[in-house]
Amino acid sequence: MTRALVLTGPGEAEVQEVEPPVAAPGEVVVDVERAGVCGTDVELFTGHMSYLSTGRSRYPLRPGHEWCGRVTAIGEGVDPAWLGRRVTGDTMLGCGHCARCRAGRHHVCAELAEIGISRGRPGALAEQVAVPVTALHRLPDTVDPALGALVEPGGNALRAVRGAALDPGERLLVLGTGTIGLLAALFARARGVEVHLMGRDDEGLRLAADLGFTGTWTRASLPALPWHAVIDASNAPGLPALALDLVEPAGRLVYIGLARTPSTLDTRDLVLKDVTAVGILGGSAGLAGAIAAYADGSVDARPLVAATVGLAETAGVLAGRRPGGAGPKIHIDPRR
Repeated sequence: MTRALVLTGPGEAEVQEVEPPVAAPGEVVVDVERAGVCGTDVELFTGHMSYLSTGRSRYPLRPGHEWCGRVTAIGEGVDPAWLGRRVTGDTMLGCGHCARCRAGRHHVCAELAEIGISRGRPGALAEQVAVPVTALHRLPDTVDPALGALVEPGGNALRAVRGAALDPGERLLVLGTGTIGLLAALFARARGVEVHLMGRDDEGLRLAADLGFTGTWTRASLPALPWHAVIDASNAPGLPALALDLVEPAGRLVYIGLARTPSTLDTRDLVLKDVTAVGILGGSAGLAGAIAAYADGSVDARPLVAATVGLAETAGVLAGRRPGGAGPKIHIDPRR
């Protein structure tokens, strides 16, 4: 038997002894070194995740989609060279056969399954997880477990920065100072972009300042500068419209944050400002780039991790009992 966190209902989670995963044909089993707790995991725990109402996700559910570990078993058809490798993996698992998958857009496959999120695919808040070999990414030795478990959110943030399409020296405003907002700021700075962040209050901006960002603002203090692109990495329903109001004409908006209630904006303003708006779902196309940036040291995301705790403490984290630390991210070491 092996241990895994199981969500049994809204607000109910426990560590259970479960049958160890088996490497099916084309799959591997990974011993998990580190896993991150994400806002999606919290929504699945509280019952607020929309997939629970559509039937795409259902209890009991085993969450965890930000992870790294070592391959300890392989299934039929898998290259034995994967054994013993440190890896992370794509959350998004397409069917592999449809036109979207064949075009490299498996993250929007109609039959998409998401590790630790949807269609019953067990996640990595566990001692072991089974993963298709096609979803794996090898981790260099320079990417430690903390960075390895930050690859998935890093891939999302990097895709957001790519969506902003800024040249070095141009000015980016990031709305939100959570994990994705701070990661986007780090990846953009590594590309030579002038980065500013807007947070709810000075306390929320403290880590951004500690990371070396001098342009840290609240709504009240935000200067009237030309923002060549705006990334909305918040969960505030009013900020998508604010992003459109703030961005320069002919600039770019990137929406990666999701609010619980619908957001509205006036498409007349979008048209009359000749603004390009981009939506980001999933980090698939950004995973390799995130690994490369972590490996070469151009982005060090480790200060975003407030604490690393054991699997038994995960339910408390999901319920809001956060350990001390300045970062927005809590990591789980299932071996503890």
